Amino acid sequence: MSDLLPVVYLARHGETAWTISRQHTGVTDLPLTAQGEAEALRLGERLERLTFAAVLTSPLRRAVRTCEMAGFGSAADVEPDLVEWNYGVYEGRTSAEIHAERPDWQLFRDGCPGGESPDQVGARADRVVRRVRAIEGNVLLFSSGHFLRVFAARWLGLEPGAGRYFVLGTASLSAVGYEHDRSEPVIRFWDETPQEGRSGPAQVRGHRENARR
Repeated sequence: MSDLLPVVYLARHGETAWTISRQHTGVTDLPLTAQGEAEALRLGERLERLTFAAVLTSPLRRAVRTCEMAGFGSAADVEPDLVEWNYGVYEGRTSAEIHAERPDWQLFRDGCPGGESPDQVGARADRVVRRVRAIEGNVLLFSSGHFLRVFAARWLGLEPGAGRYFVLGTASLSAVGYEHDRSEPVIRFWDETPQEGRSGPAQVRGHRENARR
């Protein structure tokens, strides 16, 4: 892989009260816990050697605060499309509670009544992909887990529902980029500490020609 090609770093926000309770947290604007702020500080330590042409954050305060605690608050622009999946009537509920009423429900296949479908989240992800690909240089995104999983799927040219194959912990750091040229999107590393441009063990090729426009 050429280190001259840009890399997009995906930073998930730190812990909130609902990540502990495993409640679906979409547009509910929760703050970070004390642990979440500590996670954000450690995330900043992982990023301190890197430079970025642009830093974008979700408008939700858990992402904005993670961005600030990681040391990028003054450099960041708010990007509304980075907001987390709108869970509609499932907002604040756990998967166990939802499955008690609807045993076959799958977020990445079915979406949420009164909220967003996978295709709607995918359309937002596509807009962010287009914005990021127009930037010359590395980009850092602060957002939430389910949106970033859809973003990764769309970066690779996969259907939005393929986001189910990726898992992100709180304050995790992942990256997507290119192999050889901008026609071959890949996952450079997933939830690992970046090592001055080196890729991690998992390199997954995407198919940009299949990506939606």
